[in-house]
Amino acid sequence: MAEETIFSKIIRKEIPADVVYQDDLVTAFRDVQPQAPTHILIVPNKEIPTVDDVTAEDEPAMGRMLRVAAELAREEGLAEDGYRLIINCGDHGGQEVYHIHMHLLGGRRLGRMLGGS
Repeated sequence: MAEETIFSKIIRKEIPADVVYQDDLVTAFRDVQPQAPTHILIVPNKEIPTVDDVTAEDEPAMGRMLRVAAELAREEGLAEDGYRLIINCGDHGGQEVYHIHMHLLGGRRLGRMLGGS
C-alpha cells in the first residue's frame, strides 16, 4: 500500500488545519500556501491517489466534492464573479500530493489557465 498522505491525517484531525467543511464523504480546508485570496482544498475522506484511480464506488464522493465546492464558493462570496476548480493528475499534471484533491480558487481575476513552460 502507498504511504499515507498528509491529507488523511488532516481528515482524522491528527494534524491541525483550517477545516471549513467535513462530512462522511469529503473534507475541505484552507491551503497553507494559497495561490489566490481564497484557496480551499476539497478531498475525499477515502484516500484515492489520482483521478485515474477513481472507481464507480467513488462517484458519490466525487459528486459531493463538486457540490461542496459550489457551496463554499457561495459562502466565500465567489459565486457572482466566478472561481476556478482544479484537479491535477499525475506528475505532468502537476499533482504534488497523491490523494486526489480539488482546488477552489477565487477572490481575484485568475488569468489564463496555462502559463508558459
